[in-house]
Amino acid sequence: MKKTDIETFYQTLSDNNPEPRGELDWVNTYTLLVAVVLSAQATDVGVNKATGPLFKKVKTPAAMLKLGEEGLRGYIKSIGLFNTKAKNVIKLSQMLVDGYDGQVPEDRAELEKLPGVGRKTASVVMNIAFGAPTIAVDTHIFRISNRTGLAPGKTPLAVEAKLEKVTPARWKLHAHHWLILLGRYVCKARKPECYRCLVHDVCAFKGKTTL
Repeated sequence: MKKTDIETFYQTLSDNNPEPRGELDWVNTYTLLVAVVLSAQATDVGVNKATGPLFKKVKTPAAMLKLGEEGLRGYIKSIGLFNTKAKNVIKLSQMLVDGYDGQVPEDRAELEKLPGVGRKTASVVMNIAFGAPTIAVDTHIFRISNRTGLAPGKTPLAVEAKLEKVTPARWKLHAHHWLILLGRYVCKARKPECYRCLVHDVCAFKGKTTL
């Protein structure tokens, strides 16, 4: 995608949705971290159904440890891989209490030390909680970047590096959300709805669909 097309791409998405928001529900930085960990290979809607009741009771690492792994499983059993995720949430909560005074660290390297927290999860937390201009590459962003020609790459890390390079600084804070929303609701995996896509004209996808 040409530089001018990239400018048009982001300007169009920005004009349509100037302040995009993630769709996970959370009440503070800790609950955001937990929600993102739980969202791996799960839908935001499914996670929100489970965490709604959970976050009324648990809002801190200490409270999560008091609830315990078995208690947590009772809340999140509707989420895929809930056993592993429950173990990770309890372990990361213990680490936050023991090593970070119960606070979620802002640093990527420190975040990635926590169980269940990889690069993508760390990027989401850094972006939403701390306002860092990170771009977390999930399946939607990977697909969008390759399909449109915005930032083609063979791996999520390669796509992330390309997005960091081609995305103008003024749009990096929100780029992650714009791309996810575009992929989730318009540029879908099986049948993209190109006919109602706002960035149709600058997209390089050769298999554009029509009504």
